[in-house]
Amino acid sequence: MNTSKMRRKVVPAVETADSGDKLDQLLLSAAICNGEDVAPFVRKAFASGKPETVLHHLRHFTKSKESEIEDVCRAHYEDFITAVDDLRSLLSDVDSLKSSLSNSNSQLQSVAVPLLTTLDSFVEARNKCKNITLAIQSLRTCVNIIELCSRSNRHLKENNFYMALKCVDSIEQDFTNKIPSSTLKRMLEKQIPEIRSHIERKINKEFGDWLVEIRVVSRNLGQLAIGQASASRQREEELRIKQRQAEEQSRLSLRDCVYALEEEDDDGFNGINDDGNGMLGFDLTPLYRAHHINQTLGLEERFKQYYFENRKLQLASDFQVSSMTPFLESHQTFFAQIAGFFIVEDRVLRTGGGLVSKMEVENLWDTAMSKMCSVLEDQFSRMQTANHLLLIKDYVSLLGVTLRRYGYPVEALLDVLSKHRDKYHELLLSDCRKQITEALAADKFEQMYMKKEYEYNMNVLSFQLQTSNIMPAFPYVAPFSCTVPDCCRIVRSFIEDSVSFMSHGGQLDFYDVVKKYLDRLLNEVLDGALLKLINTSIGGVNQAMQMAANMAVFERACDFFFRHAAQLSGIPLRMAERGRRLFPLTKARDAAEEMLSGLLKQKVDGFLLLIENVNWIIDDPPQGGNEYVHEVIIFLETLVSTAQQILPVQVLKRVLQDVLCHISEMIVGALLGEPVKRFNVNAVNGLDVDIRMLESFAENQAPLLSEADASQLKAALAESRQLVNLLLSNHPENFLNPVIRERSYNALDYRKVVTISEKMKDQSDRLFGSFGTRGSKQNTKKKSLDALIKRLKDVN
Repeated sequence: MNTSKMRRKVVPAVETADSGDKLDQLLLSAAICNGEDVAPFVRKAFASGKPETVLHHLRHFTKSKESEIEDVCRAHYEDFITAVDDLRSLLSDVDSLKSSLSNSNSQLQSVAVPLLTTLDSFVEARNKCKNITLAIQSLRTCVNIIELCSRSNRHLKENNFYMALKCVDSIEQDFTNKIPSSTLKRMLEKQIPEIRSHIERKINKEFGDWLVEIRVVSRNLGQLAIGQASASRQREEELRIKQRQAEEQSRLSLRDCVYALEEEDDDGFNGINDDGNGMLGFDLTPLYRAHHINQTLGLEERFKQYYFENRKLQLASDFQVSSMTPFLESHQTFFAQIAGFFIVEDRVLRTGGGLVSKMEVENLWDTAMSKMCSVLEDQFSRMQTANHLLLIKDYVSLLGVTLRRYGYPVEALLDVLSKHRDKYHELLLSDCRKQITEALAADKFEQMYMKKEYEYNMNVLSFQLQTSNIMPAFPYVAPFSCTVPDCCRIVRSFIEDSVSFMSHGGQLDFYDVVKKYLDRLLNEVLDGALLKLINTSIGGVNQAMQMAANMAVFERACDFFFRHAAQLSGIPLRMAERGRRLFPLTKARDAAEEMLSGLLKQKVDGFLLLIENVNWIIDDPPQGGNEYVHEVIIFLETLVSTAQQILPVQVLKRVLQDVLCHISEMIVGALLGEPVKRFNVNAVNGLDVDIRMLESFAENQAPLLSEADASQLKAALAESRQLVNLLLSNHPENFLNPVIRERSYNALDYRKVVTISEKMKDQSDRLFGSFGTRGSKQNTKKKSLDALIKRLKDVN
């Protein structure tokens, strides 16, 4: 069987014939021996029409191979015989092996049959155990699922939706692929989505109820927050009042001042130390619960969008201003609703776990700010009452303070308030003008009568009109009429309203603005109204005197007005006094004094008519003065005794000075007048006595006024005194000396002197020849005098 022969490659013998058939036969034989394709030879034969030739060649090739096949078969037969012999020997070995295996099998069967029976019993028992275990596990799974379902139902019943969802999620995550019961599985597949839908509906209904409720809560919340801001502002105002009182007391005791400030500062700090949340409690639990449940349901983004859109719609609804209700009545609700809305949004932003973003809240605030500014612009443009404007401004400023504590920018609101500052003050000035006009129209020009101390405090001390710190006895008659405290109250109210509008508006230093409008009130309104009253309503000396006394009191009141404005504006008094202006009611004061002086001059003119009875060419000078001067002095003394009760000393001095100056002018005018054609030295001596009596009256006022003021009163008679001195002088030519003239005759007009000197009889022709004669020498002297007077006039 190990015999193997190599296959030989047979190459047919080449015959010597040269014919084409032999060549084709050789080529075909070679191709078959080499295993090549004979198709070309077949095609060639059929193409040439000689297929028999190919068949002949193939038969020839087959015959040539028969001997070779015989040799191969012979060799293979020998190997087969050898193999048969080997198989026979193997068959005997197999028979022996078969008997051995049969014996072994019999022995194995006798031993294994009991074991197999036992094994079958074991396998059956084990399968039963596995089935029982699987059943127990399935039951346990079902029990766990049913327990979770029961817990879920209990949580649903208790509205504990989150725990119900956790139970449902646990069923889905842990038992979805392990439920052994198809019925239970179908039930769960149906109920779990329904449970989720039920929870979603319930939680959305709760959230919807919360959205409705939060609007009312927001309004109350805004009112509470703004009320707290108002209380805080009130505490600050009280603190500033205590500080101003402490500043006034600091001149007496610096230690007491510091103690009072420290005590009040502690109280104020305890009152305002709040972060804006502790006292503003409101319930966001439904919102957070709805957010958490939707987050658990995988609907967080949809819920966020739903929340934001609903809140935006609520805010848009809050912007609606009712046309049926005046804005003055609804502005608090309007702004409180918006304030509460953004207080809630601030809390949601800080504690909502990303429910709203900072950018979304900022966008809402920008929208709200734009709308509030638009509403304010529209409403302010319609308002024609300053008090209404102030009420809304105060509430808006409180809104700004409230929302600034929560980090919202409110500069745009404050800009709107500042923009309408001028309109407010114009309306306020208009209101004050009406009030002042009414107060002045009701004035009876009578001194104010006060029976009780509270009236004194209310009408005098509250405006610092007192001239002494000693409390007077009651009943008390004030030197002013009722129009003074009435106007003071109007001006004080103007200052307080102006400061109230300017304060808390973002501008810290607003005293200059308040002062500007206060100047306008005093200069344009009060001064103009007083001036009109003086020019139209005063018809007697008593009324004029009362008005002059009122103006003197107004001067003290104006000092109080500017101090009060500075104090309310938080400006130190020393700074306010440093920039203090002149008395703003100067026109009215001067008009009142001119009116009083004019009326007194009219009275004096009535007495001076008696000067016509003077004998200008009397032989002996009158010893006791002329009749007119006695009447005048009696009138002046009566005037002083009456006026000193209500007129301040300086006002009385100015009035008397003006009246005495008028008397002096009237005396000089009498000598200049046409009725007096000539007069002699005795008449001049009589005038000297008259003037001396008037000077004595002026000097007698020194205890009431002062020595200096009495001297000024006496100086009011300078023109008549200097004229009489010149007429009685032994050296009248000294009038031409500039030094002497400036010292002794500075009140005289040389033209009047010339005219009067021409009327002097007898000695006057000789004594005043330089003025009265017509001679050539005297004319030359007069020309020199005229040139000198002209030079002095040009210099002056």
